[in-house]
Amino acid sequence: MWKSARSGAALLCVALLASACGGGEQAGTDTQPEKRVKLSYGVWDATQQAVMQELAAEFTKTYPSITVDVQLTPWVDYWTKMKAAVSGGAAPDVFWMNGPNFQLYASNGVIKPIEEQVDTSVYPKALVDLYTYEGKLYGLPKDMDTVGVWYNKTLFDAAKVKYPADDWTWADFNKAAAELTDPEKGVYAVGAQLTSFQEYQYNTIYQAGGHVISPDGKQSGYADPKTVAGLKFWTDLIAAKQSPDLKTMTDTTPLQLFEAGKLAMYWGGSWNVAEFGKNDYTKDKVDVAPLPRGEKQATIIHGVANVVSAKTEHPAQASAFVKFLGSKQAADILGKKGPIPAYNGTQQDWVKAHPEWKLQTFLDAVAYAVPYPVSKNTAAWQEAELTHLTKAWTGEVPVDRAAADLAAAMNDLLAKE
Repeated sequence: MWKSARSGAALLCVALLASACGGGEQAGTDTQPEKRVKLSYGVWDATQQAVMQELAAEFTKTYPSITVDVQLTPWVDYWTKMKAAVSGGAAPDVFWMNGPNFQLYASNGVIKPIEEQVDTSVYPKALVDLYTYEGKLYGLPKDMDTVGVWYNKTLFDAAKVKYPADDWTWADFNKAAAELTDPEKGVYAVGAQLTSFQEYQYNTIYQAGGHVISPDGKQSGYADPKTVAGLKFWTDLIAAKQSPDLKTMTDTTPLQLFEAGKLAMYWGGSWNVAEFGKNDYTKDKVDVAPLPRGEKQATIIHGVANVVSAKTEHPAQASAFVKFLGSKQAADILGKKGPIPAYNGTQQDWVKAHPEWKLQTFLDAVAYAVPYPVSKNTAAWQEAELTHLTKAWTGEVPVDRAAADLAAAMNDLLAKE
């Protein structure tokens, strides 16, 4: 799974530059049979820790002289800890990377390009492109995720609203939202969350025909009227009181409200399977539908990649581990116990693991998915998104003005990359 990279703003380029590629033993000098090596592997998701440990053990069966220490750092601290580790030359040998931080790490020589021949056709092209910088591949996709609408069947039934159809539209969504909102019971149709752009704003921006950033990564798309329309999709819901206001959602997140039966719908990712499956309220009350179609059909696709530290002392072994993690063997294990594996053709075990839900929805969405928008220092302009769009979410300024101010600020930041 992937979460928003807001906390990644603390990653300062100067800190990364201070740690630019160091030596490490040359491949071949560290690969004698009697030489035992222990690799460190940095991850951030506790729900995947067990399956990552299982994968590490499987790798050791093939390479008995190499063991792997899976090191969990919760998401809230992951990038802060990684910045400190990188600056001090103590980054894990292999670690998880996400799209928003990738170009920053690659451009500053903190991670190694994958030099071995790899068949990238086995992964979704959008993910291969996401982890390619200046023509070089730096990370092998581990998993992938798309976004759908999780909905509470109990609340739909109570309001006598039909469950979402696979081909529903914005108009259908808005009609259902009006019918599902019940102020007397404290029930809202949906939470128009501001801090999770991957699940919310980015999807509606592309559905409206807009864009977040130009293909060359040098211009903001927030001045585009179609992008503004994608933002208004959410602020209109708040204005109609079909979504809680920003303060309410700051005090109690939409996820918490959904799991308490106070939201009829939740725009969430395929990664929510683990959460909703263990939650006593949601595990037998929810299902998932595709995102509604605007001017076009779109969902954001993202996925975690495994990368090798440029300063690892064991480059050959670390590279071998990354290749194993990107293999069909690893994907088959991941699909049964973790998120959607990125390796094409291995995803059905993930679907079959929860037959109670229409999880094929997330796989079908790959056909119309849009890559997560990034640049060399994504975190910088993501902070600007929050700064300017908060004023639109609270009603302090009109959406179009907030978007125009954001576009100007974002263009200034992009010009400095």
